[in-house]
Order: sequence, then structure tokens, then C-alpha cells
Amino acid sequence: MLSHKDNETLCRVGPGTPGGALMRRYWHPVCASVQLPHPDCAPLRVRLLGEDYVAFRDTEGKVGFLEELCMHRGASLALGRVEEGGIRCLYHGWKFSVSGAVLETPNHADPKYATRMKAPAFPVHEEGGVVWAYVGPRELQPAFSRYAFMDADPKHRVVLRVNVHCNYLQLVEGGEDSSHVGVLHTNMARPGWKDDEFTPNSDVVNPAALASNDLEPALKIEETTFGFHYVALRKTNDPKVRNARVVPFIVPYGRIIPAPAFQFTVLEVPQDDTHTSTYIIVHGDAPVTEEKIIELLGLNDPRYYDRKSCQFTASVADMFGQNRELMKENWTGLRGVEVEDAAIGLSQGPLYDRSREHLVPADQAVVRVRRVLLDAVKRVAENQQPPALGLDLRGVSACDRELVDGTAWQELIPSHRNIVTAE
Repeated sequence: MLSHKDNETLCRVGPGTPGGALMRRYWHPVCASVQLPHPDCAPLRVRLLGEDYVAFRDTEGKVGFLEELCMHRGASLALGRVEEGGIRCLYHGWKFSVSGAVLETPNHADPKYATRMKAPAFPVHEEGGVVWAYVGPRELQPAFSRYAFMDADPKHRVVLRVNVHCNYLQLVEGGEDSSHVGVLHTNMARPGWKDDEFTPNSDVVNPAALASNDLEPALKIEETTFGFHYVALRKTNDPKVRNARVVPFIVPYGRIIPAPAFQFTVLEVPQDDTHTSTYIIVHGDAPVTEEKIIELLGLNDPRYYDRKSCQFTASVADMFGQNRELMKENWTGLRGVEVEDAAIGLSQGPLYDRSREHLVPADQAVVRVRRVLLDAVKRVAENQQPPALGLDLRGVSACDRELVDGTAWQELIPSHRNIVTAE
């Protein structure tokens, strides 16, 4: 269990909170690139860490990220006109560049006045099909961290954003909990479970396709420069060989999940204390389509996902559309990895009270997430640098392989030893 005080520390991310101070030390995804599809397209309202912003793509294709409310009289720039190299407020026509420069003030046409002003604008980096922004102290801005998916051929990469109405930590912990995979995702992880005949899932894209029927994995954890990684060891038919599933945790909310032929990078970005934007980036050495991933995740059903708004639309009001009749053959009565994960996270409520839980050894990685984040919060409060800032993360990955007894599991991903600062 986690004390109520520590739970609040980790879950509250708004301005002036200890958790918010930690979060503001990192670059964050703020939208998928496809949400700003072309120059001078409609702007996008973004909520991040309990504050509101507007993202827009100017005439040259550059992305700007400003405070949502116009510095003149507080009207929303998300209603604005994006044209001729900037975004213009509808109220009085004040116009701003991606850097926040005041380009025009029609109701006070004094050029000297405009040059003395600047709108609150934030550093932006667009990479790997994602727009990233930094909203923390300027003097502490870290180098931009690169992930492996950023180097992938765009045809071999899919980027999805899913907005879920619950606290980010519920989704992070679910992703770092290896023992849930073989249970919650039973139909995909353990085909044949109804007849007690385990048959490995042959879908090379599915991250829930386990190679073992063992529901009680043994966990081993090791700290790293980016946070930690751990291995879930499952029994196989050979007593001298175990299935080893290695998953990293990248501070403050990142993970990478292995599929047989692809990697799923998942970033649980807090919009505020009770809303999260989940970014799922799939990449590999072969082409993959958005339609394939949407179907795999169960998001091709409009009851669950609005592709335009990126909103996960199911709720506890209708029990997430769970089909009790389907449960005769389907463990959850739901379909799709993300649908199952999101439904569980939402079922815990908008902000889960961890002081009421009862943990077991299979929850070790969940406990370590909390410990690492609490330590990072403390380091920031003491004016020390938190982990994983400004690292080149391209060597961070996940795997699901056989491990012969006597072999160190760390040897499965030796690159984790050599993560260095980004240039």
C-alpha cells in the first residue's frame, strides 16, 4: 500500500505541487503530428499538467505552443485564425508567431508597442510523429531525449493518442505490471485457455502474445540511468529454460512493451490530476498500418474511441459495453488490448486511493515505480537533477525471449548499460 500523503504527492501534477514540479522538468508529448495536419490548419487546444495551451502549425509548417488565453484580454487562442505566419486572436486581432512575438495589435497600431511585448511561448520539438513541448523553468531546460521509434521508417511506425479520464499513474502501473498480461488479456495471451490447452498467439504485432502459460512470474529488478528495468521470468516446458520478458520504466511515465516483431512505446502524459493522454507508438522493421493497430487495440469500435478527438468514449455508466454473454468464450467480455487496459484503469476511479490495496510479490515493479517517482520528487525539491533528463534513449527497448538457467537476464538487452546524455 501507499500512504495517502505519498499517493497525493505522486498523483497531483498541477502548478505548485511537488509532483508537478517533477513533471515540469521533462519534455512532454502534447499532440500527434497528424493532429496538426498541414500549415495554417485549425489550432489545437491542449491540456497539460493542469494548465491550458494552444498548439498551431504556421504557414511555414513550424509548430507553436502558447498559453491558451490571449495576453491582451484573455480570449482563447484555440478559437483563433491561423494565417500568414501566426495565430490571430478573434477578439481584437492580436497576432502571435510560434515564438510568441507580437506581430500585430490592430486596436493599438503602434509598432513600438508590439515589439516590447511577447506572448508566453514554450520550446517545441517535433520528432517521430509526435509534437513535444517543454513548459518548465527555462534555465533548467534539458536536452531533448530521442527514442528508437524516432529513427524508424514512417511506414514502419504508427502513432496513436488515446485520452482517458483517470490519473496517469493508474495507467503507468498497469503497464509495468507483467502479471496482469496473462490474466486480463487472457484471450490474446493464452489462446486455448478454455480447454486448458495453451497455444502461443501467432500474431507478431500483438504485445499480449505471451510465450508461456505461467500466471505467476518471478520478478527481478535493476535500477538504470533512465529509471529501472525488470524481467518477468515464466516457466516453460523445459525446467532449464524460462521465458524472460524485459520491460523498462522511463521516468516519469514511459515504458516499452515487446511484441514478437514490434516495440510498443507508451507514454502516459498527465493532462491534469484526473485525465491522461496515452501515446502509443508502434515501430519495427516491417510495415505496419494504423488500421491494424487500431483493430488490435479494440479501438476500431466507435463505442470506445473517437478517432477525431482521440477520446476513449466508453465509461463505467454502461460498464464499458462489456458483453456478459461473450464471457463464455472471452475472459473479459471486451475486445482489444487498449480497451481492456483503459477499462481497468477507469474502473479504479478518476484518482485511485492506494492506501486501501493489498500487494503481492508479483507487484514488485509497481512498487518500484512509486519508489523511483517519490525519490525523483524529493530530488527536485532539494534542487537536485531527477533521473532520465536529457538522455539518448534509442538504446532502451524491451524483449520477450528464452533464458537458459545461469545466464544473466541483463544480457538480453545489454544496450541498457550504455545510455548516455543526448547531444
